[in-house]
Amino acid sequence: MTDTDLHDTRYSWTRLALTLAIACVGNVGMWAVIVIMPDMQTEFGIDRGAASLPYTACMVGFALGSLLIGRWVDRHGITPVLIVTAVLMSAGFALTAFSSSAMVVTLLHLAIGFGSAANFGPLIADISHWFMRRRGIAVAITASGNYLAGAVWPLLLSGVQADHGWRGAYLALAIIVPLLVVPLSFALRPRVSEAASDRADSAAALRRTASGLSPRALQFFLILAGFACCMAMAMPQVHIVALCADLGFGPAVGAQMLSLMLLGGVASRLISGMLADRLGGVPTLLIGSVLQCIALMLFLGAGGITSLYLVSLIFGLAQGGIVPSYSIIVREYMPAREAGARVGYVTTATIVGMAVGGWASGWIYDVSGSYDLAFLNGIGWNMLNIGIVGMLLWTSGRRSVMRA
Repeated sequence: MTDTDLHDTRYSWTRLALTLAIACVGNVGMWAVIVIMPDMQTEFGIDRGAASLPYTACMVGFALGSLLIGRWVDRHGITPVLIVTAVLMSAGFALTAFSSSAMVVTLLHLAIGFGSAANFGPLIADISHWFMRRRGIAVAITASGNYLAGAVWPLLLSGVQADHGWRGAYLALAIIVPLLVVPLSFALRPRVSEAASDRADSAAALRRTASGLSPRALQFFLILAGFACCMAMAMPQVHIVALCADLGFGPAVGAQMLSLMLLGGVASRLISGMLADRLGGVPTLLIGSVLQCIALMLFLGAGGITSLYLVSLIFGLAQGGIVPSYSIIVREYMPAREAGARVGYVTTATIVGMAVGGWASGWIYDVSGSYDLAFLNGIGWNMLNIGIVGMLLWTSGRRSVMRA
C-alpha cells in the first residue's frame, strides 16, 4: 500500500470523485427499503409500524457498521472494507428478494444496513485525510453521495418495482452493487503518511485546548446532538412516500418528493461545506439545525400536493448540511489516527436517531391515525439538538483557529 503526503492536490480531487461515485451506489440500501415499504406492507398484510421495521433494522445495521467499520478502516484502509461490505449487501438484497416472511425480511435488512455503513462515515473519514484547506467541501461532497443515492435510486427502483415488483427491484440491486463498487474501490488503495497524521493531530490538540472541551466531553455532546437531530429528520425522509399514499397521491409521487427533498439536501450539503471552510463545523451545524426545525414546522400546514412538493424541497435545502458538520467537527478537534472510529461513533448516533425516529413516527401514526403528532415529536427533538449545539458554540467561545 502506497503512502503519500499530499493534500488538496489533483490526486485528492480525483480520489474525491471516485469516492462520490462509490457513495452514490453503496448508499442505496437505506433508500430502497423506503420505496418498497407500501408494497411490502400490502403483500404481508401488516400495519404501518411493522412495515417500518425493515427500515429500522437497516438503520440499526448501519449504526453497528458505522461503529465497527470505522476502526477497521483506521487499521486496514478503505479498499478491503468496501469490497467485503459490497458482497454482504449483495447477499442481503438477494436473500430478501426470496424471503416469504416479514420477520426474515426485517432481519436481512440488518446485513444490508451494516454493509451500507461503509459507504458513508468511513468514506467521509477517509477523504478527510486528503484535504486541509478544502476539507469542509470535500466532506460535504462525499456526504452528498448518500443524498444523491436517495434522489436517483427511488426513481429508478419505482420503475423496476412497477414492472417486476419489489422483489425484482431487490434482485437488480444484488447484481448492481458489487458490479460497480468493487472495481472502483481498488482505486482508493493509497493512504496518507504518518507525518501528515502527526501534523493534523497537533492542530487538533491546539483547538481542543482553545475550546476548553475534553475529547470525551465533545464526543458525548456530538453523539447526543446527532441522535436528537436525526430523530427529527426521520419523519419526512422515512414516511413521505407512505404519507403521499395515504393522501391518495400514490407512492410514485412520494418517491418524487423524496428525490426532490434529497436533491435539495445535496445543494445544502455543498453550501454547508463551503460555510464550514469559513466558519468552522460548530456554527455550520447550528445554522442547519435551526433551518431544519423551521422546515419541520412548515410540514404541519402542508396537505396539498403542490405544498408538499414545495415543503419537501425546503426541508432538503434546510437540513442537508447537518450530518456532515459532525464529521467536520470531529476532524477539527479529534486525533487524525482515530478519525474513522470517532466519525463512526457520531454517525452511529445519527443513524440510531433515524432508526428510532422512523419507527416512532410509524407507531405514532398507528396510535393517532395522523402524522401531525409525529411531526411535533420531531420538532421537540430538534429543539433539544439546537440547545446542545448552541451550548457547544458558547463553550468553544466561537474562536477562530487555524485549520488542519
